[in-house]
Amino acid sequence: MRALLLALLAVAIGADSAYGQRQQNRPLAITDPAEAGPDFLLQGEYAGWAYAPGRGSQWVGLQVIALGEGKFDAVGYLGGLPGNGWNRATKKKLSGQVEDGKLVLTGSEDRMVVGGGAAVAVDSAGRELWRLIKMARTSSTMGLAPPYGAKVLFDGSSTDQFLSGAKITPDGLLMAGVMTKEPVQGFHMHLEFRTPYMPTARDQARGNSGVYIQRRYEVQILDSFGLEGAFNEAGALYRQMPPDFNMAFPPLTWQTYDIWFYPPLFAADGKTKLVNAQITVLHNGVAVHWHREITAKTGGGQQEGPTALPIQLQDHGNPVVFRNIWIVPIEASPYYGESISHCESCRRGFRVFHRRRCG
Repeated sequence: MRALLLALLAVAIGADSAYGQRQQNRPLAITDPAEAGPDFLLQGEYAGWAYAPGRGSQWVGLQVIALGEGKFDAVGYLGGLPGNGWNRATKKKLSGQVEDGKLVLTGSEDRMVVGGGAAVAVDSAGRELWRLIKMARTSSTMGLAPPYGAKVLFDGSSTDQFLSGAKITPDGLLMAGVMTKEPVQGFHMHLEFRTPYMPTARDQARGNSGVYIQRRYEVQILDSFGLEGAFNEAGALYRQMPPDFNMAFPPLTWQTYDIWFYPPLFAADGKTKLVNAQITVLHNGVAVHWHREITAKTGGGQQEGPTALPIQLQDHGNPVVFRNIWIVPIEASPYYGESISHCESCRRGFRVFHRRRCG
């Protein structure tokens, strides 16, 4: 018996040690800007007038992305920042590191020094050519109040609208890893979220969560600040459709999703799908999906079907938090009705505008 107890104790110690090692190897996730360090102060968005010989002055934007240990990437945008003037075509990539307290970025044609709330373009002799000023953008739908008929899912005071296990942080924010008690069909939903600052993390390990509609269709949440806007990044219909462009703000900045969702329509047998689900997503007030069809479940979601399922705010082990969540049910979608299977316009995806004029 003693030998058995010693063996079990050894296994427990080994398991605890392995868990501790995994925790040590996990990239640091910071949720308080006061603890983020000097690199965090350099990271962010910059905008202003830039002079180009032969072309005159042009408005440009710059996103500076911290990679940890004083290293950075940056992306320059002609016309302004994404969603605020960028021409959605012209980008320049730069990279660099901190030298003597200043971030020095270089690209194929540019050299910039970032610090003190500005990004300054300099020539080979270090003389200033032009400068961009640091910006702190806010979503146009931030703080949007629930309209008449909305159900408030979370306002900081209670988790009553979620299944047991939902947790609130000491400062009144909803932690990821929750599921609504009520299933959903068509709806308009507003939620605000914040990703942590994880400069040494990469790809899907950096501020990962998601809004899993009906546990079938995921609108990805990720710290995708400054990235390409791929099919597994922020705003994407996960691994099915990328956002039209990347509207992610820097980590530790509050962001918004406004989602309009219409579920798919099935025939009476519950198996034959007549029309696809449809979704519109505003990320930080800008449309990244507009009346877009969802052709199938996304990622590891539940199989499609006529049965309503709840919404899950996914947990991937990163401290993503939420606030101001409300939903307005759409009791009768404009394309629902007995005659829909006879309507070619509805079948072709124009049902949001068609408003049941088929017959």
